[in-house]
Amino acid sequence: MRGLLILVVVLAIALVVGDRVAVTVAQNEIGRKIAAEYNLPRQPKVEIGGFPFLTQAVDGTYREIDIQVGDWTDQDISVQNLDVTLTDVSASLGDLINERTSNLVAATATATAVVPYDVVRKYAPSEVESISYSPEGLRVTGTFPVDGLSIPAIVVVTVAPTENGIEVTPVSAQPATGGPTISLALLRQNLTFTVPLQRLPLGARLTAIEPTADGLQVTAMAHDVHFSDLP
Repeated sequence: MRGLLILVVVLAIALVVGDRVAVTVAQNEIGRKIAAEYNLPRQPKVEIGGFPFLTQAVDGTYREIDIQVGDWTDQDISVQNLDVTLTDVSASLGDLINERTSNLVAATATATAVVPYDVVRKYAPSEVESISYSPEGLRVTGTFPVDGLSIPAIVVVTVAPTENGIEVTPVSAQPATGGPTISLALLRQNLTFTVPLQRLPLGARLTAIEPTADGLQVTAMAHDVHFSDLP
């Protein structure tokens, strides 16, 4: 009986070790594919959720795969803390091990990232001096033309996802050091601008934007994602 118990324990350990080896191979291959397709300076960290991995591999479906990219640049727009979560993924273990990740399909891809405020400011009018987070909302300071005068002002703006990217729109304004009332309509004409970040990797289009202390926290989503369609 003792010998049988030892055999069972050894087999269980072998299965666990084999499971972890298989998941590591699959994660590395997905990371390699993403790094190659997007010319990333380093391979992203990939985590395939669920245990054991081999039961998912046999079935060819994976509940969740998390891809931690970090910094990412596209069309001269850089974001930080880029993380992509794939859900309900279909791919056989043979495809992953034999480097056929192009066969991988995900029902959804949800990407999150932070757009630093210095990146946002690059696309703002030249009168904008700073962009920062405040309890009242996203705050823009600068010196703006009002009826032929240059007035230092503090402007609260909103941000929203559009087909062209992140649209920044003034919603309130006040002189920085006192002075004449500033026309909000005029500011909207001169201070509304767009950061041309339309999507994140895997074709995920922007769906939500939230100002934070570190920058704009953006969320993007894509559905029915085929790795064979990667650029």
